[in-house]
Amino acid sequence: MVMESTTSAEDSPASTAPSSTASETGTEAGAAAAHTAEKPPDDTSKLRMFLGILRKFIGVADIASVRFSLPAQLLEPTPNLEYWNYLDQPNTFIAIGDSDDEFDRMLEVLRFWFTKDLKYVKGKPCKPYNSTLGEFFRCNWEVEDNAPLIAAIKSVASTTGSAASSIKSAKSGSRHASSSSIPKIANIDVPPPKSGKKVKVSYLTEQTSHHPPVSAFFVDCPEKGLTARGFDQLSAKFTGTSIKVTPGEHNLGIFITLAKRDNETYQLTHPAAHLGGLLRGSLSVTVGDQCYITCEKTKIKTILHYMEEGWLGKTQNKVEGVVFRYDPEKNDKVRIRDVPEKDVLARISGNWKEKIYFSLGAKSETLIPLIDLTPLTVAPKILPPPSQQLPNESLRFWSGVTEAITARQFSLATSLKQELEEKQRAKAKDREESGVEWKPRFFVGAVTPLGRPELSEEGRGVLQGLQEGRWELKESVVTGA
Repeated sequence: MVMESTTSAEDSPASTAPSSTASETGTEAGAAAAHTAEKPPDDTSKLRMFLGILRKFIGVADIASVRFSLPAQLLEPTPNLEYWNYLDQPNTFIAIGDSDDEFDRMLEVLRFWFTKDLKYVKGKPCKPYNSTLGEFFRCNWEVEDNAPLIAAIKSVASTTGSAASSIKSAKSGSRHASSSSIPKIANIDVPPPKSGKKVKVSYLTEQTSHHPPVSAFFVDCPEKGLTARGFDQLSAKFTGTSIKVTPGEHNLGIFITLAKRDNETYQLTHPAAHLGGLLRGSLSVTVGDQCYITCEKTKIKTILHYMEEGWLGKTQNKVEGVVFRYDPEKNDKVRIRDVPEKDVLARISGNWKEKIYFSLGAKSETLIPLIDLTPLTVAPKILPPPSQQLPNESLRFWSGVTEAITARQFSLATSLKQELEEKQRAKAKDREESGVEWKPRFFVGAVTPLGRPELSEEGRGVLQGLQEGRWELKESVVTGA
């Protein structure tokens, strides 16, 4: 089940455009009434069906590039572009750059990093709809700017005495914190650095390429001088018992830029993940890989090592890491053990689904809580009013399929889904025969510039409109489906 909740300016359902738009997806308003509700398969039956389909792809180098179509009853009624975002807790994002100290700013980036995939921490893995070429999604978040400064956390934690007291304090934190605010860390009464006023974060993403499947995204928070961007592309291989998911060749991670810190930029790379539990009948996400956060301007780097499962197959969800000074010209330290103690600024440890700690220097035994994920939930989005969503905007584009799945009319949903996919194939064929190259609307290139997509003039206009609360947009002259 998808754990992301959403809200709309017109109180539309969480991930569903209004029924009046269903005709625009190729069905009449009365079509749904002609189909009776079907009994939904239970999770075990879904997994058997899914496993049967996957077995056909054993040995295929990248099943993500095959873009095979699943029957509707195996899908979560959520568009892929809505599902894939890294702002599950946007308040940790807007806190990046608050600290004057460059090392503390790296810790702010880490705090964001561990909240970006809260959907996996709180919910089960799911399969959203495959995005179609030219499909796009936009939304806002409005969150309280109330995150405590890292310096204040370090200062108060240093008076707690021992590692045991720090950990004990962390375990006593409230489990009833707001979904859109960071809980008090380590039960320490750290006053927020600001008044906690609302800050707006805007988000735009577009499916820029179909072969290979790639989407570009851009996050904008002008008030805090923050942007984030990147290309999302996955490579997946079925091993027979699990699916290994790695970043695709165009996915170089998330690039966060701090305009108010002399355009300090952080690159956050993604680790490989495994989707397991196919044989047990209970899907789960595990991570067993290394990833990196680097800032060339400050010459500070973090290596994070996500631990493999235990030898009995019990998931540990443990992560350890090191924050250190590095030479961007060499950048040859890729494992924690490669880092000399003299360069170590902090060590990271904890459970990436529960609590994360840091300790200062190479050998300190005092663990200072960085973030407690246990009370957090996915922050709600503010969506465009249904009347102002374009035909190729995700929620409206898939509305007919979503309504059919929600009504348990899976045959109808599959038929509507196949109809949309066939339109995309037909338009791709027409472009090929006419020698026309597809160009994204809101970004300048389908997969360029390398790793860091740039907004087109229309893309910049969309984000400015989101910041100003303007949702109206001209319809796309050319659509991919």
